[in-house]
Amino acid sequence: MAKVTFRFEEGEPVVTYATEGERLLEVAQKSNVPIDAPCSGNASCGKCRVRLVSGELDSKITRHISEEEYQNGWRLACVSTVKGDVEVEVPDIASAYRSRMKVADLSSPSEIAIFEDTKKKITDAGLELKNSMQVITISMEEPTLDDTMPDNERVTWAVQAATGLERVRIPYSVLKKMPDVLRESHFQAQCVVRVTANDVFLYDMLPMEAKAVVGGLVVDIGTTTVSALIVDMLSGEILAKASSGNGQIRYGADVINRIIESQKPGGHERLQNAIIKETLNPMISNMCRAAKISSQQIYRAAIAGNTTMEHLMMGINADPLRMEPYIPAFFKTNSLFASDVNLAIHPDAHIILAPNIGSYVGGDITAGALVSMIWNRPEMSLFIDLGTNGELAFGNSDFMVSCACSAGPAFEGGDISCGMRATDGAIEKCTIDPETMEPSYHVIGDEGTKPIGLCGSGIIDVIAALFRAKMVNPKGKFIREGRRIRHDKYGMGSYVIAFEEEAGSVRDVEITEVDIDNFIRAKGAIFSAIRTMLNYLDMDVSMIEEVYVAGGIGSGINMKNAVTIGMFPDIPLEKFHYIGNSSLTGAYSMLLSTAAEKKTYEVARNMTYLELSTVPTYMDEFVAACFLPHTDTTMFPSVEA
Repeated sequence: MAKVTFRFEEGEPVVTYATEGERLLEVAQKSNVPIDAPCSGNASCGKCRVRLVSGELDSKITRHISEEEYQNGWRLACVSTVKGDVEVEVPDIASAYRSRMKVADLSSPSEIAIFEDTKKKITDAGLELKNSMQVITISMEEPTLDDTMPDNERVTWAVQAATGLERVRIPYSVLKKMPDVLRESHFQAQCVVRVTANDVFLYDMLPMEAKAVVGGLVVDIGTTTVSALIVDMLSGEILAKASSGNGQIRYGADVINRIIESQKPGGHERLQNAIIKETLNPMISNMCRAAKISSQQIYRAAIAGNTTMEHLMMGINADPLRMEPYIPAFFKTNSLFASDVNLAIHPDAHIILAPNIGSYVGGDITAGALVSMIWNRPEMSLFIDLGTNGELAFGNSDFMVSCACSAGPAFEGGDISCGMRATDGAIEKCTIDPETMEPSYHVIGDEGTKPIGLCGSGIIDVIAALFRAKMVNPKGKFIREGRRIRHDKYGMGSYVIAFEEEAGSVRDVEITEVDIDNFIRAKGAIFSAIRTMLNYLDMDVSMIEEVYVAGGIGSGINMKNAVTIGMFPDIPLEKFHYIGNSSLTGAYSMLLSTAAEKKTYEVARNMTYLELSTVPTYMDEFVAACFLPHTDTTMFPSVEA
């Protein structure tokens, strides 16, 4: 066995052991070392860069590492095998998807305004902002030698009197603490309960002087990024907010690679642990610390994610999703509790899952469709969620059609050499002077934060600026020369946005022709899906009255730039609305409002799912859209002008 040591720019090293000939990336994955591998280790993305400090690796030279970098110790973990004891350094950019779990500052009005707006939209739509959780106070006679009724029966009678309901359910977690709480409070207590038409479920019992907080957890499980809230279920107040990279990403950037990984021995458990134990539970712990509450005070959760993410979180076999006829294990389920998946909240907490529609249109879209309100408007509206999968819904209060396209992880920084999620160090806005070809950009983070890479909104801006300045042609190839434009020995061009001395990483932040080509295919998938869906309905883009764009790709998308590169149809810009992470706000609505939860199920039932792979014209539309802005430039008159 060989000793393998992983060192980091910050934090303690990880020491593990491997057999000779074992791939370094697989060693890292088994040891929970955060190395980004969006391509699932097939050497196509070049993101699993590590630096050899000592020892020896059997490693191939790839196009992602120059000869000079190779001489300086740089290797790709996916093509390097262990030959003996070895020590490697994992740079910050290699683990950017996991680094900097962010707990938001809720003192900022902008952090909470979108959720206040969501509550208003829900109530304006006639949905009552009320759920079944309550805090009730009960008072009982203390037992005596003449009154030997057991504690649980005494509590049952008191709860029946307080609620008027006959059936009272007391779980083991409450029964265990009941004797102490009752005697401490002289048989008076506060009870956290769920009250339905048929029964009362007793979640918790607290002394009279204790502060009763009815906490709820809201989660959006994105393929790349996970976002979460802790809220007060009685008031709707947001107590804490956090985001982090999805720990599953080291098994591949897309759902197909993760499904394949889950089919290997122990795969279901590895994928489930990556999202529950490595991602969600640490986020919950950090948020509870920020909110100054116990994780056991979280009594309900609402979770939205695509169909694959929901299956993998539950440890359910997702392989049928990728194989014809593409059948999931469930669209809707109400049978999941925190203890079933080892989620670190109250063990009896019921988990509400946003319902799925098809194999590739999941709960993130139904939750998003709810808060986009297209189901409640007469206007023909288009809803687009930009993530690792591009998912769309079109319709109005009379009908809705949905579909999904494999956009790849480009919108969240995957498949892009300098791409990263929208966290500290990511360039989220960029312009380029057409004369000097010099960039100006804005970086996420505190003032003075140096750029590490580009998030989705920044990539859109850079490509649009390069095309507008006639620095690249419609195929994304560089056609001008300058200080920031260079070519490697293979002739591949690139544009340097931040040189190494300006950047916060170990190399230049640059976008290459391969990156641009990957992004062109991603935006082409979105536009061709829009066209195909409209053609299926015998409509065209002129019939779109409103467009709602969602996704956590940055602080917002420059819609003009998105039209410039041919990602969105060329319609008046005032029709576009960026609504942020609608999957998260939709799950938030489902948690707070039983009526909104039921409406989401209704929206899912009434939405027609279009499988694009069965539409013969889709591939033709996709190929035509893989240019800037399109092969048919007459479809983009504002860009031509």
